[in-house]
Amino acid sequence: MKPWTSKAITYLQSSLSPVPQELNELDWKSNLSPKKDKLCQHLCAFANLPGGGFLVFGLEDATGKAVGIDKASANKIVEQLANLCRAGVEPLVSMDHAIELFNDCPLLFVHIKESAVKPVHLAHKSIEDSFIRSGGSTRKASRQDVGALMLNSKTPVFEELHASTLKNATEVMTLLDVAGIHALLKKPTPNNVEEIIYWLQQEKMIEDVDGKGYYITNFGALAAAQNLSQFDGLARKAVRVIQYEGKTKTQGSKEFPGNKGYAIGFEGLIQFLKGILPGSEVIKHALRTDASMYSEIALRELIANALIHQDFTIRGSGPMIEIFADRIEISSPGKLLPGKKIDRLIRATPESRNEVLAAAFRRFNICEERGSGFEKAITGIELFGLPPLKMEETDSSFKVIMYSPKTFAEMTREERIEACYQHSIIQYYGAGGMNNASLRKRFGMHEKQSSQISRLIKEAMNEGKIKPKDPESSQKFAVYWPYWV
Repeated sequence: MKPWTSKAITYLQSSLSPVPQELNELDWKSNLSPKKDKLCQHLCAFANLPGGGFLVFGLEDATGKAVGIDKASANKIVEQLANLCRAGVEPLVSMDHAIELFNDCPLLFVHIKESAVKPVHLAHKSIEDSFIRSGGSTRKASRQDVGALMLNSKTPVFEELHASTLKNATEVMTLLDVAGIHALLKKPTPNNVEEIIYWLQQEKMIEDVDGKGYYITNFGALAAAQNLSQFDGLARKAVRVIQYEGKTKTQGSKEFPGNKGYAIGFEGLIQFLKGILPGSEVIKHALRTDASMYSEIALRELIANALIHQDFTIRGSGPMIEIFADRIEISSPGKLLPGKKIDRLIRATPESRNEVLAAAFRRFNICEERGSGFEKAITGIELFGLPPLKMEETDSSFKVIMYSPKTFAEMTREERIEACYQHSIIQYYGAGGMNNASLRKRFGMHEKQSSQISRLIKEAMNEGKIKPKDPESSQKFAVYWPYWV
């Protein structure tokens, strides 16, 4: 017996005894009506009802006497209702069914589940064509009813929307890399298809349609697709990697388009980038080895951030990694969320427009969800002696730029001041504040060059980037904080 059937039977008993009466939660019939419009109205009404509702087949229309229903008739009813749930109403409605004995007669119970997104209305019509249950019958919703339904509606989440047409279990297993996701979670892959399909439903990667098949959700495809180009709405969301021969886009380039889902393809993407990024040779223990010019930690955090926080509503563009001779530019569609400022992103309160994807990346050990991504990236950049991270916002995208190593003398005045500001944030959260010695170490400079650092600190204060922790302390022992502390 399914979890909801006992409730349905209780409603049926209340509806039939002591005197047959109609209920908002349940409607019983002898067979399926040939009037599809009327059926769609019932589906809308039950889907708009808190907790959903039930249709019961196999009882006499006039008396409510149980006469039973055969399996062939039940299968036909379920198939027709399932088709109407998909094509007759918007948004589509989920249903479940079961055949249970009632007064020794087999009855077909159909559970029309409450829709999270309301109002549910007739397909290809406006929300004015919504229906509700009232007084045990179905009626058209008034404007006040529609407004009330909208107040109790859940805003559709992009990750939960459908990325595919209806697929069977074999097709789902072919399109998604199930083993890859289990490997990220450090869990063994279930042995049988039924367990895998159930697990995918629990993970919200697929959605069951009353046993008729499954929709792969946007989250399922974005995380685990073997090939994103097989999902029409997500084909342009695959990661693009472009390598230029020089410092500008006017010189030759090579493009390496990605196609895997973000989660299962992330490690491969990082290893691929490490293979094509410029490096330098170092001698360690008398052996010559290759060392990366860029911090891998910074690379991981910045790419993960671009994937997670992009605006999926912007069509025709996706995450892009552009490699130049002197820098890496990582961009993603969408501006910063309202209220966010570029100079306050380091250690900002964690917030994402794609919460499901962000939470999944944390579970897959790809990144953290505590707002420390930029902090870890800046720390990695400092350890490698790179110029400060540059962040830019355009009308429709957000970009971060990581530059190849430069000495203090090679950096521009603006780069030195920004490096000072970013370092003050890292030190504020890590050591309680920045001082001359810590900033000198950040630039890899000798103690004899402390006067140059003192001048830089003064310039950063004049620009309003930092401030002294204690304005009365001597310059020699002064500690500095970001301006906003």
